[in-house]
This record gives sequence, structure tokens and C-alpha cells, in this order.
Amino acid sequence: MESDRVRSITVAEGVDLGLRWSLHASLAGVTAPGYNCASHRRMKESSSVLASAGIPFPSANPRASRALSAIEFCFGAFIVIGHNVFHIVPNEVIVLSVLGLISIRLRDGSWSAMGLKRPASWRRILLIALVAAALRILLGQFLIEPVTGFFWPKPTAPALANEITGNIKIALVALLLVWTFAAFGEEIAYRGYLVTRAADIGGRSVAAYWIGIVLVSILFGYGHYYKGASGVIDSGVAGLILGSAYMLAGRNLWASILAHGFIDTFGIIDAFFGWSN
Repeated sequence: MESDRVRSITVAEGVDLGLRWSLHASLAGVTAPGYNCASHRRMKESSSVLASAGIPFPSANPRASRALSAIEFCFGAFIVIGHNVFHIVPNEVIVLSVLGLISIRLRDGSWSAMGLKRPASWRRILLIALVAAALRILLGQFLIEPVTGFFWPKPTAPALANEITGNIKIALVALLLVWTFAAFGEEIAYRGYLVTRAADIGGRSVAAYWIGIVLVSILFGYGHYYKGASGVIDSGVAGLILGSAYMLAGRNLWASILAHGFIDTFGIIDAFFGWSN
């Protein structure tokens, strides 16, 4: 009698333990000891997403993806040089910003891939933009222009700059142009699109992004070829500063967009009041 009671208790405890294990297994996704089917499937899917997160279409073939990005980057360089130096193609800002938005959307799935996304902290983005703008203005005024002035003439100002002085209507039109065409257009085309495609070639590593920023800054300098040799160097340095702001902001394009807008806004205020003259 006592042995039967002990045996029944043992069986009951075994059933209880079995139920507990089954409940634990169902919650954890375990179907057999040593193997978790659901967890394994999730890990496999997660690893697949991580593997393709930094590789644009065709993500299944990284080599083909890099080759396509290299073709896009070289085509972008051709557009920049072709328009600004040889004048054989339309304006590169319009062409590359439209092409970039389409390419990033189709190949990467979202414009956030090039940094066109809401930042975690607007205050941090604004601070980075203000520092970058101040650095660019100070370097241009007190270092780059004086040094390049020993070798080449002073950078040629845009045609509209001469009409801004004392003319509020022209100044407002210029502000509209710099915040749309320059700040948004050029940053999407250069820091957004071309830097991303240059980084693709190097697997989007940190080093690949910085190399891309240097290459794109050279193109950005040639994008202001009308300013002359000193203007190309000045704009190239500006490209490096804007690219650095983009990187320091966690590859967020709003930092370089705002910095670019602040820089050009200062230039318009300068021209309106005739400070440089």
C-alpha cells in the first residue's frame, strides 16, 4: 500500500515536471532537447537580414551589387565633370538628386539608407550643423582664401551675388534657391547618393564611407568649377566639412543639409550688407 502511494506520487511529480517542461518549451520555442526550431528559424532570418542590411539590390550577390554601385558612382562623376567642366550634360544637381532618390529607393528600399531620416536628437543635429557651418566660414575667410590667393585669383562669385546687395527681393529669392537647390539638392546628390554608392564599393565599412567622402569632396569642388582654381579648392574643403558633419551625425543627412543652408545663408547676408566689399 505504501509502495503504491509512493509510486503514484512519483508518477504525479513526473507528470508535473513534464507539464512544466512542456510549458517552458512552448514559451521558449523549444521542441526537442538541444534544438529550438522557432528560435533557430528566427536566428536564421535575423542573420539573413543582417547580412543583406548593408548591401543594396541585388543583395543576394554582393559582388554584382558592388559592381552596380561602382557604375553608378562613375556615372555620377561623369555627370559632375560633364556639366561643370565640359558643359555637355544638364545640371548635375537636378540629375543626381532625382537619380539618387530613385536608385536608393529601388535598391535599398528606403531613403534612410542615405541618411534622409528623422534624427534621434534634433538638438545634436543642429549643434553639429552650426559648428560645421562656423568652421567652414572661418576656414574659408581666414585660411583657404588667403593661401590660395598666393597662387590663383580670388574665387569668382555667383552671378546673382552682385545683385543681392541692398536688394531684399533678390536676397529672398537667393535664400529660397540656397535652401532648396543647394542645401537639399546638393546634399542629396553628393553626401546622400554619391557617398552611399562609393561606400557600397567598400562594403559600407567606416573606412569606405570616409574614402567616399574624400572622393565626393573632390567632385564637389569640381561642381563649383566656375569659381576658378581657388574656388574648386575652397568648395572641396567645404565638401570635407559637410561630409564630416554627415558622419559625426551618424550618417544623418539633416546635419549636412542644415550646415549647407547656414553657410549659404551667411553668404547671402554678407552679400546683402556688402560686408566683404
